[in-house]
Amino acid sequence: MPIVKFHLADKDISDGQIESVIEQATQIYAEVLDSPVDRIRVFVDLHAPNLIGVGGKLVSKGGKNAPFFEFIVMKGRSLEQRQAIAEQFTNILAVTLKVDKADIRGNCYTVEPENWSIAGSLASEIRKAEIEARAQAGA
Repeated sequence: MPIVKFHLADKDISDGQIESVIEQATQIYAEVLDSPVDRIRVFVDLHAPNLIGVGGKLVSKGGKNAPFFEFIVMKGRSLEQRQAIAEQFTNILAVTLKVDKADIRGNCYTVEPENWSIAGSLASEIRKAEIEARAQAGA
């Protein structure tokens, strides 16, 4: 279920850098949340530099390249996990895109299992079924 969207300026960014961000973000989610890789989704949303303003200045006119990311985790993930993800996502953007960490912003959204859909079913119902299946397997 882990999902992240990186909002990046479409300026001096290569396919290789985008691929690196996607691969590293996937690995971070997998390690920090102990999540199967096939459940992780990473999106890169490129924005035209003339549509991004930082401090009132367009990136296309010399404004800072200041990436922003939004990530989603299921409610119940610890503050330490969320902080580790935010810190590591910031680090990969700073290193990969060669931007100052101080200019990177991020937001974490926590979602209740009953408000998250997986293959058309609510995560709360899927979790309930998984717990019941494990209990029956152990009986």
